[in-house]
Amino acid sequence: DVQLQASGGGLVQPGGSLRLSCAASGFTVNDVTIGWFRQAPGKERVGVSFLKKGDYGTVNADSVKGRFTISRDNAKNTVYLQMNSLRPEDTAVYFCAAAKRRLITSSLWPIASYDYWGQGTLVTVSS
Repeated sequence: DVQLQASGGGLVQPGGSLRLSCAASGFTVNDVTIGWFRQAPGKERVGVSFLKKGDYGTVNADSVKGRFTISRDNAKNTVYLQMNSLRPEDTAVYFCAAAKRRLITSSLWPIASYDYWGQGTLVTVSS
């Protein structure tokens, strides 16, 4: 059974940090493209950070560059999203997703590129 289990969300003050986890089962995280997406209330789901299959390069949205870091722990079969210097506008439900195939950079962003999705974890940045 293929599953992605996202966790680690919560309430944090502006300027604070959180680390989200995405535990995979049914496949190995070093053999897929991984994406973190977020969906703020009343808005569309958008891509935040990606870990490419194959060359393991990372891509980040401009809004999170220098603040968010995506990484992978093969032994735990888990992908992480380290979020620093959080801002109120980072408030959203965060989702992890996996694509079986290798994606070029322009194909990382569309939701339709991904085969599997986690259930989402809520991040609230507020004082």
